[in-house]
Amino acid sequence: MTPSLLMIEDDVRLARMVAEYLGQSGYAVSHAPDAAQGLAALRGAGEQPGTSSHAQAMPALVILDLMLPDMDGLEVCRRIRALPGALGRVPLLMLTAKGDPMDRIIGLEMGADDYLPKPFEPRELLARIRAVLRRHGEGSGPSPSVGGSVAGTGGQPRLRFGALDIDRDARIVTIGGQACDLTSYQFDLLVAMAERAGRVLTRDQIMEAVRGRELEAFDRSIDVHMGRIRAAIESDPKHPRRILTVRGVGYVFAKQQD
Repeated sequence: MTPSLLMIEDDVRLARMVAEYLGQSGYAVSHAPDAAQGLAALRGAGEQPGTSSHAQAMPALVILDLMLPDMDGLEVCRRIRALPGALGRVPLLMLTAKGDPMDRIIGLEMGADDYLPKPFEPRELLARIRAVLRRHGEGSGPSPSVGGSVAGTGGQPRLRFGALDIDRDARIVTIGGQACDLTSYQFDLLVAMAERAGRVLTRDQIMEAVRGRELEAFDRSIDVHMGRIRAAIESDPKHPRRILTVRGVGYVFAKQQD
């Protein structure tokens, strides 16, 4: 099946070039020239078959421009993440022509899986799309050698740390039965940390553990994602007990948790 992508971009010429290039690599790209049409396309994809003549396939990934004529791209990102169910978890790659790193940090904080500054090489865009989709679609990894317990049925291992339950096959994280809101990349970061519970990891080691991130050079993004993960899994993110900062080194996932 050909993976479908949705590109929300006001530059029609750029969108046409991207669609043609990605089409040669096996992707079907639909284009929305503004935020309103992009959000409408996503909502239409969420409708049940037969409920609307405008219903369309759920995109495997959204390419979102930061600068749109009718709405700020960061607000679009926020609204996408507020959509119900799978729509709100769709992988999102943000394009930005702004040079201020803070815009990228805010985008990551709002739930973007990756970003790419303009102008960009089409090959790099393709590599990042593949990396995001690979992370989003990966099954379970090897069983952890340290930390937590592994349980499951039908070959579906889980990582459990007290009330925290990580289902690697279903790609769901719960605390006391309540689902946690994480992007696909944040889920993979959490799994990478949990599989190495008790070990202090540098940012480079964490990034290396999450495959497909070779092109990421923005070290601060790890800190942003860790903040988002803490907000999802910690009862008090300002005083975390699961993911601890080791100053001057990196992070450690606590082996013993409540």
